[in-house]
Amino acid sequence: MRASGGRSGGGTGTRTVRAGRRTVEVHRPEKVLFPAGDGGAEEYTKGDLVDYCRAVAPFMLPHLRGRPLMLERHPDGIDGPRFMQKNTPEHYPEWIRRVEVGKEGGTVCHTVCDDSATLVHLADQAALTLHRWLSRTGRLDRPDRMVFDLDPAGDDFETVRSAAGLLGELLGELRLPSAPMTTGSRGLHVVVPLDGRQDFDDVREFARAVADVLAAAHPDRLTTAARKKDRGDRLYLDIQRNAYAQTAVAPFTVRALPGAPVATPFTWDQLDDPGLHARRWTVADAVNQARTRPWSGLTARTRALGPARRRLNALRG
Repeated sequence: MRASGGRSGGGTGTRTVRAGRRTVEVHRPEKVLFPAGDGGAEEYTKGDLVDYCRAVAPFMLPHLRGRPLMLERHPDGIDGPRFMQKNTPEHYPEWIRRVEVGKEGGTVCHTVCDDSATLVHLADQAALTLHRWLSRTGRLDRPDRMVFDLDPAGDDFETVRSAAGLLGELLGELRLPSAPMTTGSRGLHVVVPLDGRQDFDDVREFARAVADVLAAAHPDRLTTAARKKDRGDRLYLDIQRNAYAQTAVAPFTVRALPGAPVATPFTWDQLDDPGLHARRWTVADAVNQARTRPWSGLTARTRALGPARRRLNALRG
């Protein structure tokens, strides 16, 4: 995937693109955001990022609509400074949706990405990675997603693959539908759709109980220890994203790493693919994976946690 034009490092001018019902100006589309690197990492420009966002929008937007975002911006590319943006700047177009969220001592006006034009505008702002809430506007205190973050001690993906399989089996015993996603970094996320009846405290407590059961069954491989010094070489079952105002990387978002890897949903059947790893898909081919609709029907299979909690308690004896 390549933007038209030259390959200058800084880039000048603007490019007007159609995104849904709107046209959006992309400034300096030839600016390199992902430089070519050692190991064969491809070079990608802001124009390439915009092209990717337009192509993936039909598959990505269902995971973004109605959710407050935290934006990870890299105005000078991945080799430049990074900053995390919660509050929506006043200069953003008026047609971009915002949601006011209370915080201690005031409020935060989060950006909400409901359409492809907003997605393209965020790419123009070099918002490379979109971090989404696990709840939606209107019911911000009631998550409709539960996320387990499988965080390995190193780059050994086989430990991640094994842990994901064990977690998927346990969730299956609890009769909770689940789906895996590469993070585009080192590990995997396992996502469970919820019906939004429980608050964040209940969801996080349940996720912690699941992680504790799994870690107790495999203490040499898995841990729930929050402190790195207590983990050793074990994979960390991180459930901390299941808290109010916490975020997780959105499906199909790009990570700020060489080669522009993408956090990409896949099916449980693909877990055993020897070619699978945390950075398996990039902006060059993630759309092809998206078109297979790996999470087809998942969002319609929401569950309450009451029955699953009873099953988990039975397993714990």
